[in-house]
Amino acid sequence: MYLVAVLGNLLLVLAVGSDSRLHTPMYFFLSNLSLVDICLTSTTVPKMLVNIQTQSRAITYAGCVTQVYFFLLFAGLDDFLLTVMAYDRYVAICHPLHYTVIMKPRLCGLLVLLSWIMNALYSLLQSLMVLRLSFCMDLEIPHFFCELNQMIQLACSDTFLNNIVMYFGVGLLGGGPLAAIIYSYSKIVSCIQGMPSAQGKHKAFSTCASHLSVVSLFYGTSLGVYLSSAAPHSSYASAAASVMYTVVTPMLNPFIYSLRNKDIKEALKRFVGATGIKGPVVLEMRKFP
Repeated sequence: MYLVAVLGNLLLVLAVGSDSRLHTPMYFFLSNLSLVDICLTSTTVPKMLVNIQTQSRAITYAGCVTQVYFFLLFAGLDDFLLTVMAYDRYVAICHPLHYTVIMKPRLCGLLVLLSWIMNALYSLLQSLMVLRLSFCMDLEIPHFFCELNQMIQLACSDTFLNNIVMYFGVGLLGGGPLAAIIYSYSKIVSCIQGMPSAQGKHKAFSTCASHLSVVSLFYGTSLGVYLSSAAPHSSYASAAASVMYTVVTPMLNPFIYSLRNKDIKEALKRFVGATGIKGPVVLEMRKFP
């Protein structure tokens, strides 16, 4: 599953980068999402696979804090990029005549850069908050990676400030993007309903179908983690549910976008064809005197 996730997302990035017809805001954000998905899975899964192979579940304290930082960074970037992509679809459907004016390359690059900066600062803040905690010896984290909430629960010192910062961050950086996505799609639905032709409605909805599928998968599995944490034996149930949005969702994203998108499928065919053998080898026969 890890190899499929990495190779699938990498192939999507290479196909978008190699085809000049896909150098548009929508595919620019999509390629960034694929890169972030590769990084997200690579933050947790390789260590888990090493643990399975060596039968050793140990991780150093520095390695654990580092994993917390990068996991928060890439999970937050996933969240922000899905929000930016929802805004891009809103502009494309509700303001098609002004799309190229609004979604300029400079604005697209700025949106991605701001997403990186905000999530890097938030991840750094949470990691520094973990460093101020003191831990007892022989700790066991009931998870397959160093998850922030589990780290805070295992601390021997006062965790009130850490919980405040964590829940504030989840509400602001998690709930805020979700609210923006819901608002964008509410405006999109109202615009689609106002279209006179059924063909125009179908075309407009089809451009959002892939993104809606990915958003539903990402937030559905993330919500499942939080719901499972309230159940008995919540730690192990949360670990099992976390596999969905850390491994399964990044693995399915390339398939969702490529199977439902004609442009992506054609770009993938051209990219695979360009890297393969161009044609048969011709053997020239000459008659010797």
